[in-house]
Amino acid sequence: MSDLGMVIFQLGSLLTGLVNVYIWVIIISALLSFVNPDPYNPVVQFLHRITNPAYSFVRRRIKTNFNGLDLAPLVIIIGLQVGVILLNYIFTTIAKLA
Repeated sequence: MSDLGMVIFQLGSLLTGLVNVYIWVIIISALLSFVNPDPYNPVVQFLHRITNPAYSFVRRRIKTNFNGLDLAPLVIIIGLQVGVILLNYIFTTIAKLA
């Protein structure tokens, strides 16, 4: 693999890592929603600001509330995992060609 291929592969790894961090943020936010934390806590406010745009995007397009249980985090996590698999494939293929 050439130097350009390694750079492309590392860029793909970085992007995949960022998506994985966001998946963990969604998991933590979903778990915190069961506890009903203090809404004035800065960590809770940060998690809410980071995850709320994705939740509202999914909730506008898909019915995610089933018997009082919101499945928007699950839909987002599944979509992001599919995206990670596709990104890995695309970046690996491009890196091999370069």
